[in-house]
Amino acid sequence: MKVLDMSSIDSINLKFQVLSDKDLERIYQATLECLERTGVNVLNVEARDLFARAGASVDGVRVRIPRQVIQKALKTCPNGFTLWGRDGKTRMDVFPGQVHFGPGLTSSYFIDPYTGERQRSRRQDVAASARVIDSLENIDYAMGLALPEDVAPERSPVFEFAEMVMNARKPLMAWGQSLENIQDIYRIAAAAVGGEEALREKPIFALFAVGLGPLVIPNTIIANAFWAAERGIPIVYHGPGVAGISAPVTGAGTLVVELAGCLAGLAAIQLKKPGAPVCLGSVPTPMDPRSGRPLYGSPELSLYSAALSELATYLNLPLMGTSGASEAKTVDLQAAIESTTQVIFSLLSRTTIPHDAGFLDCADIGSLEMLVMNDEIIGMARRIMRGIEVSDATLMLDLIDRVGPGGEFISAKETARHFRKEIWLPRLMDRQPWNQWERNGSLSMLDNIRNRIRNILETHVPYPLPDGALEKINAILEKN
Repeated sequence: MKVLDMSSIDSINLKFQVLSDKDLERIYQATLECLERTGVNVLNVEARDLFARAGASVDGVRVRIPRQVIQKALKTCPNGFTLWGRDGKTRMDVFPGQVHFGPGLTSSYFIDPYTGERQRSRRQDVAASARVIDSLENIDYAMGLALPEDVAPERSPVFEFAEMVMNARKPLMAWGQSLENIQDIYRIAAAAVGGEEALREKPIFALFAVGLGPLVIPNTIIANAFWAAERGIPIVYHGPGVAGISAPVTGAGTLVVELAGCLAGLAAIQLKKPGAPVCLGSVPTPMDPRSGRPLYGSPELSLYSAALSELATYLNLPLMGTSGASEAKTVDLQAAIESTTQVIFSLLSRTTIPHDAGFLDCADIGSLEMLVMNDEIIGMARRIMRGIEVSDATLMLDLIDRVGPGGEFISAKETARHFRKEIWLPRLMDRQPWNQWERNGSLSMLDNIRNRIRNILETHVPYPLPDGALEKINAILEKN
């Protein structure tokens, strides 16, 4: 098994660890035992046949996977991949130790950025989200943030992807309810970059594949993943589980179920296409004992996600986690507290592609206000993560000696040279004295957020598509 030395990714002097090396190995070994002893339900015939030929025990849909199958899959799976923006220049390296933030997808409701009303999600909400995502410095990739309900339900993932690709140049995450969805999405992506060859060379999206339940590989989801893998499209494979409902209530038990689901999916994909790039994924929420609802803003979610990130890094694989979401119904103090905690934990644990920034109400509401607030939070947290550089240049002994006791440093050229790197400046948070704040309109943080959203929506011009691409995309969308 290839195991990454955890110390090799510590490029700064901030240290954080949820699990010890002994804990990591024990959970990994427990996961292998779970897959051998309990196994998984594999609902896809081809996947069952692949496991059987690899030496797994198949009893109906139940497949018990020997540890050597998992270990071989970990050897053949690359330790990451690169996604590109459709401009051919923007890149996102999805490898252990990197951290890239993005929103979520499939929210049933969306907060109108002008009226503030909660309404059913529409196609235009995805377009607005993509334009805002494209303009935010600390949001690195695009997901729809809304599940459009004003199009045919069975084709909503296709329309969602089309709006994202037309309105954002950044890398994308796609999902599909059917193989036809994935095929249409692939054709749209190829049109957006000038053809299939260009898409294979620089893929602009990864397939977001979510298991049906704990220790279950769904038929359509894995079939979609197989199709994508054969065409060089990276896959983010989620092994779902809610602590206390579909996974044990203990953190350690939840980690085993989540990791087992991920590794079973990864193994199936590697058996189908050895060397296919796969990122593990998980949203390890606990259950609210009062309502039975998953808790998106809980401290346990941040803790379990950080632990899974450490497990993925231990296995030398990237992980999609969760960050920037809240149980709050509006962008309020609760939303700020919960999303800030998630962002900091994601950075400290080096979760590769945390998603769900912009979610409210247990991922049921997409909010551009929440997304923009998280962009500011991520910027602040990334400054903390840069730490303090200690070198001859930053110790500045010559400058201190030149200025001397009681002197001032504001006029020194060294101050101007290092200012922007050393001191983070917010876009939205207010640092004015009271009197100046009053003269400038007494704007709250939420006022500043709303103003920025409206400015983006009214001024941002998407990166142009290649000649003829829009016609091809519309033809795909308009087919019966």
